[in-house]
Amino acid sequence: MTFQLHKVSVHHAGAASNALALRELDLHVAPGEQIALIGPSGAGKTSLLHTLACALRPETGSLSILGSAPWSMSSSARHALRARLFLAPQTPPLAPRQRVVNAVLAGRLPQWSLWMAMRSLLAPVDPRAAWEALGKFNLQDKLYARVDRLSGGERQRCGMARALVSNAEVFLVDEPLSALDPTLALQTINVLQAEATARHATLICSLHQVEIARACFPRIVALRDGKVVFDAASADVSDAMIEALYRNKDDPAPQFEAVEANLDAARPLC
Repeated sequence: MTFQLHKVSVHHAGAASNALALRELDLHVAPGEQIALIGPSGAGKTSLLHTLACALRPETGSLSILGSAPWSMSSSARHALRARLFLAPQTPPLAPRQRVVNAVLAGRLPQWSLWMAMRSLLAPVDPRAAWEALGKFNLQDKLYARVDRLSGGERQRCGMARALVSNAEVFLVDEPLSALDPTLALQTINVLQAEATARHATLICSLHQVEIARACFPRIVALRDGKVVFDAASADVSDAMIEALYRNKDDPAPQFEAVEANLDAARPLC
């Protein structure tokens, strides 16, 4: 298994209170799976991705990543494990005055020595790899542009290009489409899925675009209040289940057991 979580609870990162972001969450993810995380804002999607990336330590429960228990390891062993994972936050951590080529090649930092990293800052060691990754997002002409000259959507796609040049076995992607128009959103998802399939990497992507999650991902995990509401094949996710997931808390409680199990055939987007 790529991930095995059993009754995992996690506090919000940096929160002043002891509020839980995840509550006794169970989840199993096999190698090569492609999963969409959906749910309302504050449901715990980002916290789950950070937990899977070894950035948040569970308060309770057990967590296994790529066959290892990360928080029972030495710090050096845990660092080596993190190098096999790629976490792409919603806002990529790109230095404003950095050239795009350097920002993309930073995806290889976990595999590089300090000397190699410093050398690449002075003269990018593999600009063709960066150019090819950017080309998959129609950004090859931005190779030597400064990051602070990019639009918000271009920065997001630059962050995705960074993932492509990494050597990761797992892509953990948080809201990659928030600054993209519908056409670019579909292109970005298609590129990420094709890359994951080509290297048999696991892809877990949090999305607010429910229609893209249902059309493009074979498995959907829905979170609310830090818990899994449903974990199902996309073909088994109905409109009623989605409506219940996003229903206002003041409305009557969702009756998931009463909804239809099958989704009518929809026009494919991917």
